[in-house]
Amino acid sequence: MPFKNNVTRLLEARGVAYEVFEFPPEKHTAEETAALLGVPEDHVYKTLVVLRETKGKKPLLVMAPAGREANLKTLAASIGEKKLKMSAQREAEALTGLQVGGISALALLNKGFDICIDQAALSLPYVHVSAGQRGANLRLAVADLRALTRARLVDTS
Repeated sequence: MPFKNNVTRLLEARGVAYEVFEFPPEKHTAEETAALLGVPEDHVYKTLVVLRETKGKKPLLVMAPAGREANLKTLAASIGEKKLKMSAQREAEALTGLQVGGISALALLNKGFDICIDQAALSLPYVHVSAGQRGANLRLAVADLRALTRARLVDTS
């Protein structure tokens, strides 16, 4: 039976082409996911939960390429924030309701998060992102991902 969840149903309802890739649900880093999928690391985008210093503002969901750490100073400057902080694993899970390794901007569209994507994605025809649960990954066009999430382009390098 084909993999289905709220994210894939959303994509189908919007007529967005995608491909699902499943693998064992143990927690995988984005780099391990790239190796399992047999794709370059920069084609797999991890979703980071980033906290703002400004009180009362929702955290950011930042989609950044695997294989590199996000530079929070550069990211803060690109969105006009003074200071940002990476959330801890437990905090990310509590804020999103999803397990680390399965956090997906597509699963959190109507939850009030500001969504960002590294501008490097524009050089790619498609990216792989989490399908909203560990062990499930989606490949979809960058243009479709940006349109669905209304992701702001940022610099995370």
